[in-house]
Amino acid sequence: MNILLAEDDVRLGKLVSHLLENEYHRVDWVKNGKDAYDHARIFPYDLIILDWMLPGENGQSVCKRLREKGNQSGILFVTARDANEDIISGLDSGADDYIIKPFEFNELLARIRAISRRKEKPLEEVISIGNFSLNLNSHVLKRKDSVIDLTKKEYQFLEIVMRNHNQVITREVLFERLWGYETEVSKNALDALVKLVRKKIDLPGEPSFVQNVRGIGYKVRRFDV
Repeated sequence: MNILLAEDDVRLGKLVSHLLENEYHRVDWVKNGKDAYDHARIFPYDLIILDWMLPGENGQSVCKRLREKGNQSGILFVTARDANEDIISGLDSGADDYIIKPFEFNELLARIRAISRRKEKPLEEVISIGNFSLNLNSHVLKRKDSVIDLTKKEYQFLEIVMRNHNQVITREVLFERLWGYETEVSKNALDALVKLVRKKIDLPGEPSFVQNVRGIGYKVRRFDV
């Protein structure tokens, strides 16, 4: 699963991230409400683990705003609040479940599995832009009926920009999403990756499908309807 962990307690955040990654989940960890909301709006998470008492905007507010924007990710509240009215309020804001601090990691995993079962989507998800279609289940990119082979990183890059085709994705966001915060990969790796993607998908004489916005990042070429 792709999981967003929003937790400002550094010790707990590191521990939960490490344990979830050992269970073969992919984890992005943020430490405040603004970053939690921004990440959830841009990236396709299967699950958001949301601490109630985040700095700035609290978890309940983040959850409510995401649901108002149509976000369908599973949301699990982590909270020290155990009063019935708090639990009811959290669930009414759009959360799928909650877990009370302190908790056992096995309980967290069980709740994640339960949310995953409820959120399973049997239908294929396909993003179509121009002559391209990206199947999010099979990870296959097609130009009309022709399949274009992609590496893992190439697919991940295209998924991000195609999911967010109406906006520019900054270089910083792309780099963090593809390689993480604590990587030793050169910043030039993003430009090299884009060059490889263009070589595979662009046709001679046509504008590039992935366009550079100087000094900011990348976006998908706009196609006239």
